[in-house]
Amino acid sequence: MPSDAYSVTADELRQFVEQIERLEQEKKDIAEQIREVYAESKARGYDQKALRAIVSLRKKDKDEVAEQEAILDIYKQALGMI
Repeated sequence: MPSDAYSVTADELRQFVEQIERLEQEKKDIAEQIREVYAESKARGYDQKALRAIVSLRKKDKDEVAEQEAILDIYKQALGMI
């Protein structure tokens, strides 16, 4: 009986490992596609730092972005940058 339980567990474990491996490959492929899009945007003259900042900001909640911008403005004023 223990060998049957081990066999099922080993098969299940193998399935999990193979699924993770497939997903890791997909993640690698997607990362490469993202790099290609950034490279194309750079070739067309877009600023990479600004583009990455915009992508990052769009991931955040609007209230969180507004709060960060307000704090940044306060700091800039305190340092005489505005």
